[in-house]
Amino acid sequence: MRVALEGGLEIAVDERGAGAPLLLLHGFGGSARAWGEEALAGLARRRVLAVDLLGHGASDDPPDRARVLLERVLDDLERVLDAAGVEACPWIGYSMGGRIALAAAALRPGRVERLVLESASPGIGDARERAERRAQDESLAGRIERDGVAAWAEEWERLPLFAGRAALPATMRAAFLEQRRANRAPALAAWLRAMGPGEQPALWDRLGGIAAPTLVLTGALDAKFTGLGARMAAAMPAAEHRVVEGAGHTVHLEAPGAWVRAVTAFVGT
Repeated sequence: MRVALEGGLEIAVDERGAGAPLLLLHGFGGSARAWGEEALAGLARRRVLAVDLLGHGASDDPPDRARVLLERVLDDLERVLDAAGVEACPWIGYSMGGRIALAAAALRPGRVERLVLESASPGIGDARERAERRAQDESLAGRIERDGVAAWAEEWERLPLFAGRAALPATMRAAFLEQRRANRAPALAAWLRAMGPGEQPALWDRLGGIAAPTLVLTGALDAKFTGLGARMAAAMPAAEHRVVEGAGHTVHLEAPGAWVRAVTAFVGT
């Protein structure tokens, strides 16, 4: 399905299944395909709306960073729900997609029934740390524009945060990297400048007001986000934190069976 957005752009949605709806939001540089077939097949009894955010996958590219600032991204996702005839449903977000889903629960609560936040955080609360991260994201945006997407994809796979993906089967790793290399440099740079952790508003002080039942899902091998997940869940009135053994940052690929069991038990089948 393709959904018309403000400004003549279109956003692509991989729609499958016919049950109660779920909205899925991928991470930075990902797409609907990045969830992996095993994870998506595990949700087959639900109506899955797996979005390609603007500038990712088969969606149109944003003309500039202003087009992918938080409020406009949330507007786009509400347009997707409207086009699908969905008033509210559970939102499942991975990494950057998790930050967006959390923001939706805080700012557009009428559209969010439940939350699954995989390897996500509420952002950076400390002003100095935010400024440092903003500078890092700007530097990365410049490198992507200068050196290209393939160089970025290789660089990111070497980060300790993603070490768990090294254990994936060779064919799966190759397919994942192929998806990464299909990104477009201007779009990635726009997202870093508009929605990087140093730029996106921190939501730590809004967590106590989020009423949607929430599953915070992290991999045991990802110590940083497991710590963040525990803090986040403790600050939310209706959240539980589940840690998946043997998985790192990308739980839905590294332990898809455990991911499906956790998600379906929480949102229902």
